[in-house]
Amino acid sequence: MAVEVCVKAAVGAPDSLGDYLLAGPFSQRVLLTLEEKKVTYEMKLIDLSNKPEWFLKISPEGKVPVFNGGDGKWIADSDVITQVIEEKFPTPSLVTPPEYASVGSKIFPSFVKFLKSKDASDGSEKALLDELQALDEHLKAHGPYINGENVSAADLSLGPKLFHLQIALEHFKGWKIPENLTSVHAYTQALFSRESFVKTKPTKEHLIAGWAPKVNA
Repeated sequence: MAVEVCVKAAVGAPDSLGDYLLAGPFSQRVLLTLEEKKVTYEMKLIDLSNKPEWFLKISPEGKVPVFNGGDGKWIADSDVITQVIEEKFPTPSLVTPPEYASVGSKIFPSFVKFLKSKDASDGSEKALLDELQALDEHLKAHGPYINGENVSAADLSLGPKLFHLQIALEHFKGWKIPENLTSVHAYTQALFSRESFVKTKPTKEHLIAGWAPKVNA
């Protein structure tokens, strides 16, 4: 059986890869892991506003991503999925050392809070800047990637979140990552230009359309 993965289709465009939205960076993370390991897989696009019956049988909660490693057994949760892929396809290794596994882990929730904030004095911008500064310092000391010269699982988790951050904050708030965070800029440029990322990223239009209801809520 083929390796299969179900991910979100774009809103209003069921034949296009989705914006991923809040669950989205996690779907792209799975696709990136498969691409970096050169695993042949079949991607199934799921219209989450009109979930097909067959999908609800393999994912009763209706969530994506779900993954089948070729044995017919479907598994959910990007943490579990990427671990299974690592074990099943160990080369090249994408294992991140435990001491670096949480680098950048607070950036995404900080970004979401700032993006949705209507109060400039609530501290959400500073909280995000602090997290990005911490990432910049880590990359200066250990880069160009989180674990040095080679891309690892931590990068494939963080990269899609930084992509959402960059596009959504510039569009909705006119906000950009400060130029003095030079290591973060070099990092995003390196990640976003990887073949795996170019192949699996959502379009800017779909990403913006996906965030708009959250921002305007």
